[in-house]
Amino acid sequence: MKKIAILGSTGSIGTQTLDVVRNNKDLEVVALVAGSNIDLMEQQIKEFHPKMVSVWDEKKAEELEKRVNTSEVTVLSGMDGMIACATEKEVEIVVAAVVGMIGILPTVEAIKAGKDIALANKETLVCAGHIIMPLVKEYGVKLLPVDSEHSAIFQSLNGEHGNKISRILLTASGGPFRGKKREELVNIQVEDALKHPNWEMGRKITIDSSTMVNKGLEVMEAKWLFDVDIDTIEVVIQPQSVIHSMVEYEDGAVIAQLGTPDMRLPIQYALYYPERRDLPGERLNFYKLAKLDFMEPDMETFRGLKLAYEVGRKGGSMPTVFNAANEKAVAKFLNKEIRYLDIIEMIEYAIKEHQWMENPSVEDILRIEQEVYQLLENYKC
Repeated sequence: MKKIAILGSTGSIGTQTLDVVRNNKDLEVVALVAGSNIDLMEQQIKEFHPKMVSVWDEKKAEELEKRVNTSEVTVLSGMDGMIACATEKEVEIVVAAVVGMIGILPTVEAIKAGKDIALANKETLVCAGHIIMPLVKEYGVKLLPVDSEHSAIFQSLNGEHGNKISRILLTASGGPFRGKKREELVNIQVEDALKHPNWEMGRKITIDSSTMVNKGLEVMEAKWLFDVDIDTIEVVIQPQSVIHSMVEYEDGAVIAQLGTPDMRLPIQYALYYPERRDLPGERLNFYKLAKLDFMEPDMETFRGLKLAYEVGRKGGSMPTVFNAANEKAVAKFLNKEIRYLDIIEMIEYAIKEHQWMENPSVEDILRIEQEVYQLLENYKC
């Protein structure tokens, strides 16, 4: 029996992880963490019977505690609760699927507690890769990627130890605005940006996909995961989302991972690596697929991707500023406080205002995050 904790159990990755649990009787959910959706959390407790759960919002946690049998499950809250769930002694692997830099501290503590990490929280490596990767090595744990693109790269590297990588080809669907120019995006509304053509994701990551900021974050994450220079990573638009990413070796051979757009595949692969198990669902039909399209990303229209390469090269505290500014700007856009194109304007402004730090600690990263939030709170676009 493999015992797991899920950080972000009520989100897109969390709920799909629980689908994987339903299909595999040798997975046991020991701990669950959510933000504020206690209705869904209550259902998850009744179905999966975890020993411990945590809700970020303290008042929501108190309400949840009144609804459940506290002799069977411990209800916690806040960062302390999240860390307690991530480090619970029975847990073997932590699915880190919370959104944002809130996931950094629990991941650090889980690694120190000897837990393997199935990583779906890209901000952890974007902002703290220089801290996380040495800890993974020091504590001898596995860090297994859950993002479909990084899982594809990981799978394409299997069996190739010692062979030199020429390029990592990180694929992108291009989002709902693929092919459009900047002037066509002026009047984009929230509802337009939330219509992703291929994937069902949370609201924030769907907006990030539409701006291609998400792909920029994935580029920075891949740099740490696979220990490569950021300019070794090349983004390729693949509209059908069938090729999830590729690796080109120095002899010119390109190894790719293909599959239907189903996040349960990389989740299950991370939980059982290196074993592959049956996964119910649609299979690729190459006769119906007929063709695969590829194109170069437009980094002038989608400047967020270009900025990501720039801050990724600079490193240090810059990726934290990029990520925090994007989080704040996307939240404002979703609340209809700013226009769509203002998202990137706000990121650029935060980058220009920041005093660069070469080697930030976790405390520095979290402080910089709050400073960026404050800077942008009353920013007028």
